Amino acid sequence: MTVDLFVPGRLCLFGEHSDWAGAYRRTHPSLSPGYCLVAGTDQGLRATAAGADVVELATVLPDGSRRTAPPIAPAVPALDAVARGGGFFSYAAGVAAEIVARFGTRGLRLDVVTNDLPVGKGLSSSAAICVLVARAFGRVHGLGLSVRDEMEIAWAGERRAGSQCGLMDQVCAYGRATTFLTFDGARFDVEPVTVGGAIHLLVVDLRRAKDTRRILADLNACFPEAQGPVAAGVREALGPLKARIVVEARGALTHGDAAALGALMREAQFTFDRLIAPACPELRAPRLHEVLAHPALRELGWGGKGVGSQGDGCAQVVARGAAERDELATALTRDFDVACLSLTVA
Repeated sequence: MTVDLFVPGRLCLFGEHSDWAGAYRRTHPSLSPGYCLVAGTDQGLRATAAGADVVELATVLPDGSRRTAPPIAPAVPALDAVARGGGFFSYAAGVAAEIVARFGTRGLRLDVVTNDLPVGKGLSSSAAICVLVARAFGRVHGLGLSVRDEMEIAWAGERRAGSQCGLMDQVCAYGRATTFLTFDGARFDVEPVTVGGAIHLLVVDLRRAKDTRRILADLNACFPEAQGPVAAGVREALGPLKARIVVEARGALTHGDAAALGALMREAQFTFDRLIAPACPELRAPRLHEVLAHPALRELGWGGKGVGSQGDGCAQVVARGAAERDELATALTRDFDVACLSLTVA
C-alpha cells in the first residue's frame, strides 16, 4: 500500500521556547506555565510512503537537489546509531527507532517528492519531517495513531537524536490551523483560535546560518534553578512576561487587530533581546535586527520579530495589508540577500 502525505511547517507567532520551559514545572511548580500561539505555514513536505523490509529515506530539498540515506535495518540499535550520528537524516531515524521500539513494525520507504519549506530557518522543517515519519509509519502499518500520538512520537524521536526541543514544533501535525498551546509540566493542551480578520504576515528567510541545538542547550542551562542574573532574566522572560504577551496576542488575533498584533511583536522582540539573548551568542542575530530596523518595515508593517528559536533564521512581520506586504517583500529582497514567503492567517 502506498499513501500520499502532506505536513506543513509551523510559524510560532508568539511564545518561542515556552514549551520546554513550561515542562520544567513537572519538578519545579514555582516556574510559570508556557503559552504559545502557532500558525501552520502554506509551505511543507509532500511525500509518498510504502512498506518495505528496511527503512529507506529520501527527500528533495527546496533548491531541487535530493538527499538519500543508505537503507537501515528496522531495528532499534541500527536506527539509534544513525540518530546519534548527527547526520541529515538523524531526526527521521530517531522517530523510526521510537516507532520500532514501541510497535515492532517492519520497515518503510518514505520519499519526500516536493519541499518548499526552508531548512533550518525556524519554520520547523525538522519537526515536519519527524511528524511525517511518524504519520507514514502509522498509515502504512495501520497503527491507529491520533494527531497527538504523532506529535508525541515525533518529539520523542527528535529527543532520541539529541535535540532538547519541546513539543511546540510538532504542532505542525495539526496542519494549517492557528492554535493556542499550553505547556504545564506534563500537561499539554491545544486549543483552536478563531481569527477575527485576515492577518497578512511576511516571513523573511534571512539566509544566514544558526545553531538551534546550541541555542536550546544554552537556554536550558538557565533552568530550572541556575544562578545569576542572566539565568534569572531568561526564566522571567519565558515565564510571566511572555505569558502576558501571548494572551494579549490571542485576543488581538480573535479581533483581527493587526496593528495590536504588530505592536506586541515589537514588545516581544524587545523583551527577548533584553533578557534572553544575553544567554547565547547565537541570539545576537545581526541580520535579523538589520531587517527589523529597515525603514520600509516601519512604513508598510505594524511590527515584527524573530521566528522559532530566534537567531538569524527567519523574521516575521505583520504587514498593513496584502499590497503593503508585497511592497515590503520587494524592498527587503532588493536591499538584503533574503527570500520572502507570504502567509495569511485568517
